[in-house]
Amino acid sequence: MAYPGVYPVLTGTDFKAPDGILPESVPRSFSLSLSCDLWDHTKTMNLDLYLAANEFIDSNDPDVRAFAQKTTAGAADNISRAVKLYDAVRDDIFYDPYYVGEARTYFRASDCLRANRGFCIPKAALLAAAARSLEIPARVGYADVRNHLSTKKLLELVGGDVFVWHSYTELYLEGRWVKATPSFNLSLCKRFGVRPLEFDGRHDSLLHEYDQEGRRHMEYVKERGHYLDVPYDAIIADFKKMYPRLVALRDSATVVDDKDFAREA
Repeated sequence: MAYPGVYPVLTGTDFKAPDGILPESVPRSFSLSLSCDLWDHTKTMNLDLYLAANEFIDSNDPDVRAFAQKTTAGAADNISRAVKLYDAVRDDIFYDPYYVGEARTYFRASDCLRANRGFCIPKAALLAAAARSLEIPARVGYADVRNHLSTKKLLELVGGDVFVWHSYTELYLEGRWVKATPSFNLSLCKRFGVRPLEFDGRHDSLLHEYDQEGRRHMEYVKERGHYLDVPYDAIIADFKKMYPRLVALRDSATVVDDKDFAREA
């Protein structure tokens, strides 16, 4: 079976497209990877692709490699290494939804690390890049979510409570893909009254549906599949169309402090 403008389907869960964009004609149960050979001739998943450095998941960056090595020092196995990396990206890299713009640097793992802050997309890319640098296969996944516990300022900039292209990381551990979401750092969770999202390396770790008081927090409304690298062109096209004020924020005369979002909580 083939779709217009897309290479033939490879399996029930993976196919490849030359531009990395999921056509509307493709069933949403399928997940998308950037153009590449995901399977070898024996139908075995080509995990080497999920170890290679890319433009945004730049696992060959010296700072990323040093961060991964320092963070996982003393860890005995990949599960332990993955958990240490997750905790470090979650808590040591400040979550800042205002640190976003059209420049590609706002989406790149190494730039997120050097800035010590970023929103969900570069933080997920950083976790993937750090994992790959330690020979742990990794990729990034996306979904549209409805966020019931945001701030007034962010909701006004976005124009609603639906956030497209929310990102998480998928790590290949003990023979299976496991989801991890390193977005909200511990101190921010406390301000919002949300339990910090834990990751044990064996179970999916996705954002909570409810906060500690039972209020609705995060709702997944549309899955967008997984990718070898951040699909920048597709994401920025949607951001510019749906969130023009947010994308233009850092290029405007508006002063944005890196702790603004935490203060608004």
